[in-house]
This record gives sequence, C-alpha cells and structure tokens, in this order.
Amino acid sequence: MAELVAKPMAGRMTAALLLLLAVVPFIALPMRPALAGGPALTIAVGGSERVFDRDTLLARPDAVTVDIPADISYGRPMRYRAVPLASLLGIADFPPGTVLEGVASDGFTAQLPPELCLRSGADGAVAFLAVEPAERPWPNLPGKEVSAGPFYLVWVRPEASGVRSEQWPYQLARIVASDDPLRRWPQLAVEQGLAADSPIRAGQAVFVTQCMACHTLNGAGSATMGPDLNRPMNPTEYLTPAGLKRLVRDPRSVRTWPGQQMPGFDAAMLSEADLDRVVAYLGHMAGRKAP
Repeated sequence: MAELVAKPMAGRMTAALLLLLAVVPFIALPMRPALAGGPALTIAVGGSERVFDRDTLLARPDAVTVDIPADISYGRPMRYRAVPLASLLGIADFPPGTVLEGVASDGFTAQLPPELCLRSGADGAVAFLAVEPAERPWPNLPGKEVSAGPFYLVWVRPEASGVRSEQWPYQLARIVASDDPLRRWPQLAVEQGLAADSPIRAGQAVFVTQCMACHTLNGAGSATMGPDLNRPMNPTEYLTPAGLKRLVRDPRSVRTWPGQQMPGFDAAMLSEADLDRVVAYLGHMAGRKAP
C-alpha cells in the first residue's frame, strides 16, 4: 500500500516542480568569490610570503590610531587605524643591498629602505600600514575617484628621517624584498669615472627614489605607470632644462592629455637642488642608452 501511495505523491511533486519551472524563468546567479576578511596585502620577505587580510589586520592587538598632521597624498591632516610596519615584516634585519618595494595596484612601485621600515623608536620616522575599514571608508584622494585604501603606507615624523613624497604608496597590494635597484639593473648606473660628489651621482639616487616609483629607465625598474625616460628618447633630448623642470613642477602647464596621471612635485617634495640633480642625471643618461 505504501508503495502505491508513494508513486502518485512523487508524480504530483514532479509535476509541480515542472510547472514552477515553466512559470518562473530560470535565473543564473553569479558565482561570487568569498570575501571573508576583505581585501588582502601580501608581504614577501625573508624567503616567506604571507597574506594579511583587512579584518585580521584591524583586529590585531598592535593596531593603533595614528594622526598624520600633513598627509602627503591627501594634503591635509588625516587619522587612521594602522599597524606598525616593522611588526608585519616579521624580521629583525635584512641582508646588505636589500630594498623593500611597495607595489600598488596601479603599478606604482615605491623604493623603501629596510632600515627605515624597521624603525619603531620615538626619535625618528616610523612606518605604519593604514587599513581602511569597510564601514568607514576614507575620502577620495584629491582629483581622483578612489581613496588611498584599502592599504596605505603612512609615516609618523617623516621629516625626522628624510622620508620622501614617493615613499607613501597608497592602494598597496604587495611589499616585497628585492636587491638594490643598481644591483638588479646595472643599466641605471652612471659613468664609473664620475667623482663621488658629482651632482649626476646624487641625481641618480634621487631618481631611484622619486622617479622610479612610476617610470623605468633603459628598461630598468618595476613600475608600470609612466613611460621609460631614456628609450626611445630621453626628455632632455626634446625639452629644454627649463621646460623639463616646469614639467616636473606642474605637468599640466606644459602639456595635457586624457588620462594624464603625473602629479606636480613642489619644493617640499623635490627641492630645487634635487631637481637640478635629476635633470643632470637624465642628461648624462641620454648618452648611455641600453638596448
């Protein structure tokens, strides 16, 4: 008897299901990746690679509130919830000739001295990884439609250790330990016979910190935002020194185009003396093109 009852019931259920499918159109729901913990930052140092997600970082016991009186990217005072970078690196020292690269999602790549990033005392600059909370998003950056989040490297007391403007990478995706740029890319080097105190040599150092965050030179560099500054032509080959300096100070006063990204470098970001050194280095490298 049970079998005789079950068969009609099963038939009615099947018919009902078919009727439902005929009346209600099939909707394919998109498959969404799991977002547990939110966006993540990768840190690859000391032979290991670790991934830190937003929520885990904000829940860390060493997360603190930091006030930045003169935020480089926002141009005004800002307050963040942040974690000391030194504690995230998880290493006490780096081999000589190592540099840290802060790689942003847009291709910007900051060159960061490890000894500076490992600082934690009160007598100099200290690096913090600011984390953008999901429920309290940061404001958009000036002139942009995005914030500095989800991860942004900020500095407490930057002036105490000579932290430069291009060492505040925002929208960070990775922090990676690499060889010093001059070791990785010999094509950046100036003529060996130049004096140790040559302004061209000094310009090379400024270029690595301030210009290689966006540009390559002779194909050397990790950044992907801006064009190469020596191939096929060096800017000193088609701009006067005065024109090149003006381009650095206020790019839109020289030329504009859709999608232009380069910001102007004021004297606080790049002193007049350092600008002269960069121009001297570029002029020198115009005669040292690498294939």
